[in-house]
Amino acid sequence: MRFSSKSLVFLLALTLILSAGNSFKVAGANKVTIKFFSNLPDRTAGQGRLEQLLIENYMKANPHVEVKVEALQDEPYKQKFRVYTAGNQLPDLFMVWGQPAFFDPIMKGGYAAELNRNDYKDYGFFPGSLDGFSMNGKLYGLARNTDLMVLYYNEKLFKDNGIQVPTNYDQLVTAVKAFRKLGITPIAQNGRDSWVLNILYQDLVIKESGDQSLIYKAIDQKEKFAYHKHLLAAAQDLEELVKIGIFQDSFIAADYGAARNLFGQEMAAMFYMGSWETGLAVDENFSASFRNNVSVVAFPGMKGQGKGRTTDMMGWFGGGYAVSSSSPVKEEAIKLINYIMAPENWAKNAWQLGLVIPGQKYDQFMTGNENKLQLQISKILNKATSFSGTPWNDAATPGFKVDSQTIIQEFAAGMKDPAKFLEACDQAARKAKQ
Repeated sequence: MRFSSKSLVFLLALTLILSAGNSFKVAGANKVTIKFFSNLPDRTAGQGRLEQLLIENYMKANPHVEVKVEALQDEPYKQKFRVYTAGNQLPDLFMVWGQPAFFDPIMKGGYAAELNRNDYKDYGFFPGSLDGFSMNGKLYGLARNTDLMVLYYNEKLFKDNGIQVPTNYDQLVTAVKAFRKLGITPIAQNGRDSWVLNILYQDLVIKESGDQSLIYKAIDQKEKFAYHKHLLAAAQDLEELVKIGIFQDSFIAADYGAARNLFGQEMAAMFYMGSWETGLAVDENFSASFRNNVSVVAFPGMKGQGKGRTTDMMGWFGGGYAVSSSSPVKEEAIKLINYIMAPENWAKNAWQLGLVIPGQKYDQFMTGNENKLQLQISKILNKATSFSGTPWNDAATPGFKVDSQTIIQEFAAGMKDPAKFLEACDQAARKAKQ
């Protein structure tokens, strides 16, 4: 792997930042090995590099500890995680999504070790950030980031083509049509992963209804997907967006990396993705032109009485860490998770390096040198009037997650019309309640 001079300076600076942190040093202890399972396979850049350097820093301060990392992309990670769980062989410390479909079965099944909530009273976690990692008043994991779905865009592509950056939904439709006419992909989309399509549908439900609770009522079957006008309107919106060419032609087959690269290579005008992509502004895998022109806005609201505003957002606390209840080195693994998530370690460095919006308070770590995307997303976050909570595909059972993601993918591919899509959603919701 070759690094540019800027990358080497970045890594040296990061190493110095971490070496100055709290070491959580334990003297005179016996040699232990901690198995660490991560969803951040790129250990040379971004969150993966920060995670790796925190681990390395901890091992330097605690020579008796060896941490062995296994890291996979999200979907392979979930598949391997299921294998580990089925065999009751979870690694000592692992990444989890603090959402019912993923973490509730782990907590209910007794696979995650209970953490002492009092240990984190000074860690600065945002209110509600640990809810998805808790059950029956007990804490089983720690949140890593604050996740918002936003619309990244290329300023130059908009300006050069005389297209207005959308501040309402009608303007978004106009922009999509204009870029398509010019032969430019409007929004890069990783349809193969499907979950982002679920989130987009929920965003449209929020914008049609102004009601953050509506889709969850439908999951509980207190409302019916097939008979509610706003759930139907959002489905019709998504169908129309696909028909007018909002995504690249091959979007159903595109994974996360392909969609991100399409946007980063300036072949797409926009990228509908989470706040965890603030690092786009400093990613040297992309050109200086892109880094200088990438910007971000909230997904636009709709005009009209009772409609959702731009400030009614898809937002939740996503990935984090947990420790295996059956780990033979459980106490050592808890010490490591406590070190990683100490505010001077994860929150400070993730913010100051422009990687993500932490799940902890970060105002004390602001330096005035933040990148443009960080500042823009912070403003979006501060102006938000409501948040969704856990995305709907993750809000019920693991089976519902699979069903809802399959259904939305079939719908986006044109295999179902809005009515059949909503009927299938009702069927999946009923199945989840059985």
